[in-house]
Amino acid sequence: MSTTIESPNYAYPARSKGRRGPNLEKAGWIFMRASGVVLVVLIFGHLAYNLLWTPGGIHAIDFGFVGGKLADPFWQWWDVTMLWLAILHGSNGMRTIVNDYVHKPAIRTAAIGAIGVAAAVLIILGTLITFTFDPCPTAADPALLPEFCASL
Repeated sequence: MSTTIESPNYAYPARSKGRRGPNLEKAGWIFMRASGVVLVVLIFGHLAYNLLWTPGGIHAIDFGFVGGKLADPFWQWWDVTMLWLAILHGSNGMRTIVNDYVHKPAIRTAAIGAIGVAAAVLIILGTLITFTFDPCPTAADPALLPEFCASL
């Protein structure tokens, strides 16, 4: 008695042998692995700096601490890289879930479009905030501001 195994009818079947052009699903798969590794380094570096290497630990984190940190271009780029990778990584994961479980093409297109719009808005706003943040606002209580604001 021989048994044949039939492959299920997927919305996006495996790449056919005769197809040319870039394999976007494979690129997304590779991106998820690479961005995951980089995110682990970025997130643990962020946590280690904020919680372990900062005198006072978590109790030292206030507006002044964040203002001082975001005044340094190194930390601006660190945080914006972490933001971009986290949003792109999460959006790609959501896109994969939609592709796997949403079978109606119109709903799939709308869901993936909504994910793309949400990711773009979050990336634009997060980047804008990171690079335009003013650590020394004029109307703020001087006791809450970073130390370098007194010299400005």
